Amino acid sequence: MPALICPLCRLPLVRDSNTWRCDNRHSFDVAREGYVNLLPVQQKKSRDPGDNPEMVQARRDFLQAGHYGPLRDTVIERLQALAPAALLDLGCGEGWYTGAMAAVAADIVGLDIAKPAVRLAAKKHPGITWLVGSGASLPLADASVDVVCSLFSPLPVAEMQRVLKPGGSVLVARPATDHLWKVREGLFGEVQAHQPEKFLPELQTAFELLEQAEVRFPLHLTQATLKQLLAMTPYVWKARPERRAALEANESFETEAAFSVMVLRKPG
Repeated sequence: MPALICPLCRLPLVRDSNTWRCDNRHSFDVAREGYVNLLPVQQKKSRDPGDNPEMVQARRDFLQAGHYGPLRDTVIERLQALAPAALLDLGCGEGWYTGAMAAVAADIVGLDIAKPAVRLAAKKHPGITWLVGSGASLPLADASVDVVCSLFSPLPVAEMQRVLKPGGSVLVARPATDHLWKVREGLFGEVQAHQPEKFLPELQTAFELLEQAEVRFPLHLTQATLKQLLAMTPYVWKARPERRAALEANESFETEAAFSVMVLRKPG
C-alpha cells in the first residue's frame, strides 16, 4: 500500500498491531470500524469538518440506489485504461465510488475530512485503507500513488503532484454546465451554469490534459429520492426554505444529471 506519513512531523508511519507510529512517537490508533484518523486538531477549520451525518446518510442512500451508476461506470472504465497499482480517492465520502475502484487497483486509499463519512466507508469496504485527513496536507509519502481521483472534491494541485509517481494520472469529475438544472431552477428560480473548466488553468500548471468527456443521463426521482438528493447537495442550503419545501412536495420529479470527467497526467 502507499506509504503513510505522520501528519504532525511528516516522518514515515509504521503500523504496530492497531496503531500507526512514527519515530517521533506520534501515534494514531485504528478505529474499531477500521479507519485511522490522521487529521490533527491544527488542521481542522471547525470542530467537525466536512459533511455532517445527515448529509452523509442521504448521499449513501441516494448513491446505493444506483442513481449515479452511469458516472461510476465511466470512472471505472477510465481507471481500467490507466491500470493503477496504487490509487488515492481524495474526498472519498461514504465510499460508494471508492469501493468500486477495488476492481481496478490492488492498493487503494480513501481519504476524506469528514469522519462520519469515512466511518461508514470503512464498515462497508474493509479491504481499503481509510483515512480521515486533509487534502491540503496529504498523509502520504512522495511519489507513492499511480492515480489520484477527485470526484467533486477539492483539487490541492501541489499535494496531488507531490504524492503522484512520475507519469501518474489525475481523474477529476465535476458537474457539467447544466447538471440538475431543473432542481436548481426549482430552488433558486434563476440558475447559473456550472463551470467545470474553471479548475483547468491551475491543474495545467502541473498536469497535461489527456481527455475530457461529458456523461449525462436522465433522473427519474420519487419524492423520497428527491429529498435525499436535496439533502446531499451543498447548494440546497442557500435556497429559501419555502422553495425547498415546494420542491420536496413533488411526488415525482424529472431532471438530468450531467458531469464532466477529465484525465490529466503528471510529466515523467
